[in-house]
Amino acid sequence: MVLDRLKSLFVGIESGESPRPTRDEKAFSAAALLVEAAAFDDRVDSEEMATIRAILTDRFALSPEEAGGLLEEARNLQATSNDLHGFTRRIKEHFPPEERIGIIEMLWEVAYADGELHDFEANLLRRVCGLIYVSDSQSGAARKRVLARLGLE
Repeated sequence: MVLDRLKSLFVGIESGESPRPTRDEKAFSAAALLVEAAAFDDRVDSEEMATIRAILTDRFALSPEEAGGLLEEARNLQATSNDLHGFTRRIKEHFPPEERIGIIEMLWEVAYADGELHDFEANLLRRVCGLIYVSDSQSGAARKRVLARLGLE
């Protein structure tokens, strides 16, 4: 199932075609990055997984079962791969700027799910911002929105 989803996600890239991603492909790209962010400090806790599940449910209008399945697929992928470039390239090429900023906001939510920002998570956020062309000021504004929403200002 993971391989089928990956194949459909990246279909046409090698041939130069550039199909528009579906809602599910967008959700899977986001889920993969969110799981990578959660695992970047070498531990994934229940708060981070609950945050990712809530993000997938809310932002992509998924049922709890769909979000859980997508989260499981993303976790399986993260366990076998450490390549952000495929997902970030797809996001950069096919997501409009406001959606890319939304992805960064989601990543900040996961990074702060345990109430603190770890250096590894901050590093990942900077890397992803550069890869998907989100400026430091846009990322900073997204971070402030998340901190305010979480009451961590």
